[in-house]
Order: sequence, then structure tokens, then C-alpha cells
Amino acid sequence: MPKVLVSDSLAPGGLEILEGAPGVELDYQPGLDPGELPAAIADAHGLVIRSGTKVTADVIEAGRVLQVIGRAGIGVDNVDVAAATARGIVVMNTPGGNNVTTAEHTVALLVALARHIPQAVASMKSGRWEKKQFVGTELYNRTLGVVGLGNIGRIVSNRAQGLGMKVVGHDPFLTEQAALKLDIERVSFEDLLARSDIVTLHVPRTKETVGMLGREAFARIKPGALVVNASRGGIVDEDALLDALNSGRVAGAALDVFDEEPPPADHPLIRHERVICTPHLGASTEQAQVNVAVAVAEQVRDFLCHDLIGNAVNVPSISREMLGEMRPYLELAVKLGRFQGQLCRGSIEEIEVEYSGVAADLNVAPMTVAVLKGLLESATDQVNMVNAPVLAQQRGIRVVESKSSHIADFASAISTRVKGCLDRLVVGAIFHGGQPRIVRLDDFMLEAIPEGPTLLLHNHDRPGVVGKVGSVLGEAGVNIARMQLALARDRGEACMLVNIDLPPSEGVLEELRSLDNMISAQLVELGP
Repeated sequence: MPKVLVSDSLAPGGLEILEGAPGVELDYQPGLDPGELPAAIADAHGLVIRSGTKVTADVIEAGRVLQVIGRAGIGVDNVDVAAATARGIVVMNTPGGNNVTTAEHTVALLVALARHIPQAVASMKSGRWEKKQFVGTELYNRTLGVVGLGNIGRIVSNRAQGLGMKVVGHDPFLTEQAALKLDIERVSFEDLLARSDIVTLHVPRTKETVGMLGREAFARIKPGALVVNASRGGIVDEDALLDALNSGRVAGAALDVFDEEPPPADHPLIRHERVICTPHLGASTEQAQVNVAVAVAEQVRDFLCHDLIGNAVNVPSISREMLGEMRPYLELAVKLGRFQGQLCRGSIEEIEVEYSGVAADLNVAPMTVAVLKGLLESATDQVNMVNAPVLAQQRGIRVVESKSSHIADFASAISTRVKGCLDRLVVGAIFHGGQPRIVRLDDFMLEAIPEGPTLLLHNHDRPGVVGKVGSVLGEAGVNIARMQLALARDRGEACMLVNIDLPPSEGVLEELRSLDNMISAQLVELGP
């Protein structure tokens, strides 16, 4: 009889599903002390959590028969996913359960900010009647700039249109055709800043988005604009926002998230008279709590009782019997997608995925999903092996899947070609022993291990380039783990894929780009 431990508070609807599952034993212990968790999880087959429980590698090791971890919510940052994957434990989340709630909170912040509602309430409660002091901004016919048009950004756009607002949006992964269907004008980030009366952010926290609304952005923003952030802390540079508020460049800000949570009590933004803020309440409604509780309970039940995998963040939705054979191909597919997604910083119109050799004889559908997951990881933190095709469709990305019958150069290969912001071919192969390799970049043939931070360097084939690259990295303290070279002799050009221990600073990248005979230098993070 499978046992499910629930170590955080869960809405009754979720508990009822687990209690009613045939053959499932429910162990409900909300608020477990971290020291008590290893003993409680020792005989549990499933673990259901929210944000309170920290599932470390030690906790996972203590779960001797643990098969699945279900997180009621989007984020799995409190779960050591790598340790769970190494143990063959499925990690699930519930990415869609609080989209509407978060979007509604954004709109509530937007309206409250425009009409000075929190300040007016505080004034009246202190016994004052300061009607003239709180003259607000009418939202009708104003321009809302939405940065990030995933599920939440789309809902916010729809609600804003209902208020009679004009909506412009920026999302590098959204095609013009998809934007037209949403009645949103797709613009560049710079154009959005210059035109928007209110800017709202709905992007994941990645190395590309941290600080994206910083000093340079505030210098471009429309004077007197309002800023709303209910996505992730760190997307807005808090020091830069404070300066923009004090200078009058930004008229006001509404914040539900902070770089440090909870923020210090004396945080200058919290105390600022033109800032309204809430303690990360985006997903905090009764309906959202019920939605995620029911969703995670159903997913854990279906996995333990019917061997079905849904909304998994670390494995595809396939049977466990097939997973062992397909794991190397899925790993390669994700990394090919990551490679393509991080190099293409504009709109992607199409991705072609072609399988040859042994790969073509397998069930290729999960592998294509894995490519899409990797492709979209830099655009959203809600992508997984279940919703990647839907997110690609929403962004107007055409997916072309095929199998090749011709004799390939490799016994088993996956080819990916992206069209849109660029046209790039990246091919991977599985070598003996299930080892994934990148074997082709456009017309450059090589044999590179797709792992960790990796530099892609494109240069004219001249003496001394490799030595200069090594010198720049060495002087910066960046250790080279591996280096693969390839030539296109007919063009007199060369390509290098350099595996490094740690990502270099932007300054080091600029120094590499400025080297004689260097055409381009880009960094990609391919993961473990």
C-alpha cells in the first residue's frame, strides 16, 4: 500500500482526493520540524509539500522508498531536483493553478497604484480628509506595457483591455501572428519603455532577466510612468528604482516581490510614500490554494495508482519502463533545445527536429517535447515536459518533427534547426555508452560534450586566436575544462566550443569579442 506524507498544510479538497484513493495511506503532518522529516519520510512513497518543507539531498536519501514529490505551486526551489532525479524520483509541480489569481493581483496593484488607494485609506483611518492630495490617474486609453506574455501576462493583458487600456507587449518568444490574435502590439523592450504609461513585468528570474529594469531601462522609461512587479524579486533593480522614484522619473511603483524576502523592515522602497507593496500575495487566494491542492493530489494519486506522470519537472510523461532506455536521448534533446534557445534571443518562428538511426526507432514524441522544454527555459520558469508544446503553440512556434531513413553519419542522431531570429542547425548524437555529444553547428563538424557553462566562439581562421582566448580566460581566472575546434576551410572560419568551470563576467565576454579575428562570442548554460 503506497503511503503519501503531506508535510505542509493542504486545502481539504486535496486531502480528500488522497484519502479516497484506493490503496493509498495518507499521513498528514503539516508543520513538521526539519529534524523530524527524515524519520517521517522513511517509509513514504509520495511526498506532498508547499513552500514550507525543504526537501534537501539528505531528506531525499532518507526516503528509502520515495517515488514522487508533488509541489502544490509553481516553484520547486525548495526541492533538490538534481538529487531527486539521481534517485529516479519524479518531481511534479502545479504550474497553472494560480495563473488567474496572480494576474488579478497584478491588476489590483495597478488600479490601487493609479488611484493612490492604500495611501488614501491610511489617511482616512488617521482621521484626515485629504481629497485633493490623492488625485489619481485614469486607466482608460492609457498604454500598458506587458513584459513577458506567458499565461499570466496574457491574462493581465486581457483584463487591462477590459478596462479600455491599450496594450503593447514584449516577449522575444512571441511571434507577430500570435500577438495579433491577442490584440497586442508586439514591440521591442526599448519601445515599450518609451511608450508605456504603466509597465508590468511577468518574466521568470533568469540570468538574462535579473535587473532587466535597471538604471539603463529607467533612463529610457516614459517620464512619470508607473511600475508594477508581481513576478519575481530581482527583476527590478531596487536601488535603481529608488533613484528613479526620488528623481521623479518614475511616478510610483507597486511591488509584490522583493530581491530578499522578507525584506528588511527599514527597506527604503517599503517606506517610500509613492510605493505600495504586498508580502508576495500573488497566489494567495482561497481558490488558488484549492486549485493547486487538488491538482497536486490528483497527480500524485495518478502516479502511484496508475503509473501516469503529469506536470513533471525532471522527467517526461512516459512509462518508467521506457524511461531507462530513453534517458540519454532525452538529456541530449533538452540540451539541444537549451543551446538553440539561448543563442536565439529574438522571435522563433519554427523549429525542425529530425531523428535518424536508433533515435528514429524510439518513441520520438517525448524527445521533441524535451527539445521544446530546453528551448523555452530561458523564456519562462513554468515550462515542463507536459506544457512545453502548449507554450510553444501559444508563442506561434511551428514544430516540425520527422524521421530520416537515409544512412546517417552517426548511429543515432537528433538534428534541430531553428528559423526566425536566425537560421541555425545544431546536431547531437549518442555515442557508445549513452554519451551525448554535439557533433555539428551549421557547417562546423566537431565532437563536444554538452555540459555546464560553455563558450561558443566564431572566428576567422588565423594563427594565435586560440592562444589569445586562453590568455583572456586565464587572466580572468576562468578555467578551461575542455575545448573543441572545428574549421570551415572554404570560408576560412573556425568555431570553438569551450567548456568552462564558471560563467565569465560580461566584461570578459566583451574582451573576447574585441579580439582580433573574433566574429562572435556567446555564452550558453547547458546544465549538468
